Parts: sequence; C-alpha cells; structure tokens
Amino acid sequence: MSNTTPTPNAVIPTSSSKAVTPAHSTETGKTNINDAVVSKVAGIAAREVRGVHALGGGAGRAIGALRDRVGQTNLAQGISVEVGETQVAVDVTLTAEYPVSLQDLADNVRDAVGDAVENIVGMEVAEINVTIADVFVPSDDDDDESDSRVK
Repeated sequence: MSNTTPTPNAVIPTSSSKAVTPAHSTETGKTNINDAVVSKVAGIAAREVRGVHALGGGAGRAIGALRDRVGQTNLAQGISVEVGETQVAVDVTLTAEYPVSLQDLADNVRDAVGDAVENIVGMEVAEINVTIADVFVPSDDDDDESDSRVK
C-alpha cells in the first residue's frame, strides 16, 4: 500500500482540464468558483497595494498596456493560481515603484492577496510567491532642453 495522502498544507491540484474549483455544496445548492475569478480577486488586491506600479513581466506588461488603451484591462495579469480542494497557491509577478522597500512591498502584497482570497473566495491560502520583475523609475524626460550638454 503506497502512501499517497497529501500533507495538511499541500495544495491538491484539480484536473488540468477543469477550470472550476470543486463545488461547495449546501442544503440549498452548490457553488462553483472559476479559477479565473480567483486570479482576478488576487490581481485586484495586488494592484491596490501602495508601491505596485504594474502586474506582470515585461512582455505581459506591454500587451497589458495595449489592452488598457482599448479599455480591456486584464485584472488577472501577472497572477497565476493553483486551486486545490480547499486551498489556493498564488504567484504574483509585479513591477515596483522606486523607492519603495521591496521586502515590505512583497509582504504587503502577500497580506492583501491572502486576505482577499480568504475573505472573498472563501478558500485557505497555502502560499503566495511574489516576484519583483522590475522597478519603475519616473523619467527625467520632462526636464527642459536647456539642461542638455550639447546643442
């Protein structure tokens, strides 16, 4: 007999073809929450954290900027979730604003995403991994040309 019992903190992945979390049944019916909804909730929470400039890596942000211009913002950009029976693991990729403390920013994102997923989705969060892919530094392009060394 093999030992296939998951550890208490393990995320039990759902079938890869299944895009809906397992049904929560009550006496009056059942509730299904699509994985994309969990991603959106996490994305909205992460965007609200002070010091987050944008979500996603370089290519994702470029596509996201185009989508923003046509009014089709992807609120789940930069967010990846793995949804199990009762737990969720979340990966967040973001660009930080200079000069915020990157460690504090990561902690604040973890707190915000964890609270949102637990309170709005109603699932336990197993882990939240934060990747800071870039730092946004405001441009000096707005300076007038008189500061230039050459004419």
